[in-house]
Amino acid sequence: MHRAERFDPSGRFYCQNGQNSGSWFGPRVSEIGTGTGIGYSLLTGEKGMKNVKQVVKWMVLACLVVGVSSPAFAFMGNKFEKEVKKEAGAVKLVREVQRGNYDVVTTDELKKWIDEGKEMVIVDTMPYEASYKKNHVPGAVQFLFPIPDMNQWDTGATEGKSQADYVNLLGTDKDKILVIYCGFVKCTRSHNGAAWAAQLGYKHVYRYTGGIFAWKGAGYDVESGK
Repeated sequence: MHRAERFDPSGRFYCQNGQNSGSWFGPRVSEIGTGTGIGYSLLTGEKGMKNVKQVVKWMVLACLVVGVSSPAFAFMGNKFEKEVKKEAGAVKLVREVQRGNYDVVTTDELKKWIDEGKEMVIVDTMPYEASYKKNHVPGAVQFLFPIPDMNQWDTGATEGKSQADYVNLLGTDKDKILVIYCGFVKCTRSHNGAAWAAQLGYKHVYRYTGGIFAWKGAGYDVESGK
């Protein structure tokens, strides 16, 4: 952290960093020592030099205290706290994948598959009007799944559609590649869609975890309408 210290003619000591530029700390120089001098009058002679050393020592300590309490130091603390949240999110995702018995695919991998013309079914599990109709991965079809775990099929959470409707959408070839996605990593609609596809006997089920947010974030083209 960059800091600078200086005196002004009034005897005030300045400590400067990113957040406290021009702030002064502690007493005037004239208030330290004998109290008989004013401003730089105490900065001459042996006693003056001793006073200067005392002032500098005291004020450098003040600068360090200010630096430790500055946002830069707070950022370091927040960085460690954020890592705990990242860990929790990563473990949650891994356990969802293990529980659902499916695989995952990244944004760049999915784009490569599409460019190569790989045969697959891409399923967007987001709400039709609020999301899919506005933008979706090219070639994707829509089938709504809920955010909470759907351990038992619930037509109330799938816009009245049944397991048979889902199979009809995915096709009868259980060896076909299926890619299921929703909005973003924390969104679990795609988990439900992928888990149910695996449960229905499909062998190559991939959850595209980044979803439409990651797809757009990578700058790839989207489709709308339908």
